[in-house]
Parts: sequence; structure tokens; C-alpha cells
Amino acid sequence: MKQLRPAVLAGIFVIAGVLSWAGARLWNAYGTLPGVPLAAPIVLAVIAVVLFATALSMRARLKAQRERRPGAKGVEPLMAARAVVFGQASALVAALVAGMYGGVGVFLLTESLDVPARRDQAWYAGGCVLAGAAVIAAALFLEHVLKLPEDDDPTKSPATA
Repeated sequence: MKQLRPAVLAGIFVIAGVLSWAGARLWNAYGTLPGVPLAAPIVLAVIAVVLFATALSMRARLKAQRERRPGAKGVEPLMAARAVVFGQASALVAALVAGMYGGVGVFLLTESLDVPARRDQAWYAGGCVLAGAAVIAAALFLEHVLKLPEDDDPTKSPATA
């Protein structure tokens, strides 16, 4: 499994932001722009908390396993792999969603802050961007915690085909 690259996540964020900003301008020109739901930043924040708690739990279990504490419960490889996949998927989706709401938020900030409902939606969009960044940070932390050590043994020869 390959590690997530922050540059890829940043690229997804920027592309989604630009496309959603352009889409928000177009949608607003032809009708009413749909609102930013209050639940969006809340759901992203909950996902960030779950990822961070998982990372802390796994780190503590791995540390106890390394120190060979009696009764230490280790981390099953399949559970670790599932946690990493969940973290990577969450980070990719969070980059996309944060970029989407970031673009809408930029549109709302530049076009219509005089309307109180739009001002609230701009706050919700900003919350989505912050919560999305928290999901990405928690996912990268989880990936760092569960990263396998490099195999730098020079005595091993490469496998021959």
C-alpha cells in the first residue's frame, strides 16, 4: 500500500475548490444557490475525532507490544490495514469535500455577505474546510503510526526470478 502524498491531497482540494467556485457562480446566475448544510462540518469533525482516536489507540497498543508488557494486546495486521485504508479514503474524500465547500465559501465571501443567511453559509463552509483539514491531519497521523519500518538489512539478497 502506498502512502498518501500531501501534494495529491492539496491538488484535489484546489481543483475541487476552483470547480465548485465556478459552479457556484454559474448556479447563482441561473437560479438560487443551494445552501451549505450545518451537518457537513459536524460530520467531518466526527470523522476526524474517530481517526485521531484510532491512531492514539493503535500507537498505545504498538508501544505496549514493543515494550513486551505483560497482557499487552497487539495490533492485528488486518485491522491495521483496514484502519489505514479507512484513513486514506477519509483523507481523499475530505480533500474533495473541503475543496468543494471552500470554493462555495469563497464565492459567498466575494458575492453576498450582506444577506444574513449567506453569511451563515459562509461560516459553515469555512467550518467544512477546517474540519476537512482536521480529517486529513488525523489520517496522515494514523498512517504515520501504522507505517511499517523500512527493511534496511544489507545481508539479504534480492529475490531472483
